[in-house]
Amino acid sequence: MEHRTLGRTGRDVSVVGLGTWQLGADWGDVSEADALGVLAAATEGGVTFFDTADVYGDGRSEQIIGRFLDERGLRDDITVATKMGRRVDQVPENYTLENFRAWTDRSRANLGVDTLDLVQLHCPPSAVYADDAVFDALDVLVDEGAIAHYGVSVETVAEALTAIARPNVATVQIIVNAFRLKPLDEVLPAAQEAGVGIIARVPLASGLLSGRYDETTSFAANDHRTYNRSGEAFDVGETFSGVDYATGVQAAREFSALVAEQAPEGVSPAQAAIAWLWQQPGVSSVIPGARSIAQARSNAAAGSVSPLGEAFEAGVRRIYDAHLREAIHPRW
Repeated sequence: MEHRTLGRTGRDVSVVGLGTWQLGADWGDVSEADALGVLAAATEGGVTFFDTADVYGDGRSEQIIGRFLDERGLRDDITVATKMGRRVDQVPENYTLENFRAWTDRSRANLGVDTLDLVQLHCPPSAVYADDAVFDALDVLVDEGAIAHYGVSVETVAEALTAIARPNVATVQIIVNAFRLKPLDEVLPAAQEAGVGIIARVPLASGLLSGRYDETTSFAANDHRTYNRSGEAFDVGETFSGVDYATGVQAAREFSALVAEQAPEGVSPAQAAIAWLWQQPGVSSVIPGARSIAQARSNAAAGSVSPLGEAFEAGVRRIYDAHLREAIHPRW
């Protein structure tokens, strides 16, 4: 699998990483054995980058990753990014050095490390990005050795551009996929110019781009694809990329047809969606999640898909313009 430099961290990471929200919560139940199996399948497929957060399963995801890396002796081979900030009310006043120290201490204990590779602010209130004191506090954590680097996870293009202008922000994590194209036009060029890494999350639009869902598909009650469809629990853009589900199913059918016509033989819609994304200039790593060993293996294999080409790119743009641009583009 191809590797790229993860922005200002200077670390080389696989172009396909692993998002581990599924290993903690909000995607239905995943047993510890299955979670460890997913991590193993990903690393065996060439993945060298894991993304987690302190709120995924209230630390369960971090703890499982830490245990896995110790058991497999992979501490020096895998870069782990975690996130912080969602354990308190989402007001700017809670983004303080005192809280940062408490949150990073907890994540260090969960992961079993002295220094966290990369810590990202976890989609904080927009005002946080303009607060010099927040970034001064993050610099203190670097100086103290609690974290090696820091970045941000954002909801909007505007937040991403504000963060990229910060001199010590190493990475920006943002929702970008075939159903969310605005970051390609604005964020990726700015990040490339600044040397900031881009971590692409929700690459399959919560599974829509796999082509496996239809109008009758149902999800578990504890799956965010059930309880957050209208943004009841957090930003609706995190669920199906903010796409109306019925519209998304129709667009996904057209995407699957595009894959069948333009992608190399044997490449699934999910693999094509991931490959198309990491092949975009400026993307450092794409972080699909996986609830099963088979999914983890398939996602990792997307890291070696040959270039999809101009006709595929044009098809993605055509589907977006026809079904999604009007509702999605102005919001995020």
